[in-house]
Amino acid sequence: MKFNGFIAAIFLAIIIAYFFPEGFVLLPLKTITDIGIGFIFFFYGLKLSPAEFKLGFLNYKVHIVIQLATFVAFPLLTLLCLPLFEDGTGSDLWIALFFLGTLPSTVSSSIVMVSLAKGNLPTAIFNASLSGLIGIVATPIWLSFFLSGSADFEFLDVLIKLCWQIIIPLILGLILQKFLGDFARKHGKKLGLLDKTTIILIVYSSFSNSFSSNIFSSVETQDLLKLTAIVILLFFVVYFGLGLVCNFLGFSLKDKITAQFCGTKKSLVHGSVMVKVIFGNSANTGLLLLPIMIYHSLQLLLIAFYAEKYKKRVLKAETLENTA
Repeated sequence: MKFNGFIAAIFLAIIIAYFFPEGFVLLPLKTITDIGIGFIFFFYGLKLSPAEFKLGFLNYKVHIVIQLATFVAFPLLTLLCLPLFEDGTGSDLWIALFFLGTLPSTVSSSIVMVSLAKGNLPTAIFNASLSGLIGIVATPIWLSFFLSGSADFEFLDVLIKLCWQIIIPLILGLILQKFLGDFARKHGKKLGLLDKTTIILIVYSSFSNSFSSNIFSSVETQDLLKLTAIVILLFFVVYFGLGLVCNFLGFSLKDKITAQFCGTKKSLVHGSVMVKVIFGNSANTGLLLLPIMIYHSLQLLLIAFYAEKYKKRVLKAETLENTA
């Protein structure tokens, strides 16, 4: 894996938040991040390629497996971890873990890794895009089962915020795709800088609130180690579980790669945005982001490792077919 500047910038933002928890007075961070969130999903709508989306549509078995893993299996596995937390559903650490489990898959890194491993790219594009759309609704619905009525979560208010900050910009992007879609896809990397800058600012803002409120002072080192161990275990359970399911259903090697890579991914972008939209400037937002940040770094390292192994298998299989 080459140096990942985005991950490094996120951890730098946390360090700055630790030393300057009150933030920079000159920067209206809330306004900047609110506008940035709108642009993230506006460009997301612009960059959705209808042609590539249609190309992957028919591989329905793989789609079902990936979406069930992302939005059913993952949240249920985090529910099974509930007895490991003394305060149960009242534990901020468990809520943070459950929040991770309800998030959609990533878009860009899922597609890049599937491409690197020589998996089924059209299916990956379809599922990564579909997952992002489903997650806009699925994540707050899952959270509503355990947070409804709390001071930080009112489902109707959350839906209104989602409409204004996510759904309306997304629909505008889809409407204008005919005119600006090619431009957005051509300059995807440059537009991606806006996404990353917004996420870094959200991370900084979230951890600033948590540090200034001393929210981490109540979290012991052993609890953080336990959380990290659970996050690592979750990845391997889902990854190898998907492998077994794919073998049972008789998926091709390329479809198996796509299912394992897309089904295990969790989106830091969606996680950061959802924390901002759902919880606003709540004191524990930094803590809520902790599991997804650990998981995001882990998934990049492990999926890159498995991508190289799968690439060799696919190339070997193709060589054998050509010589047969």
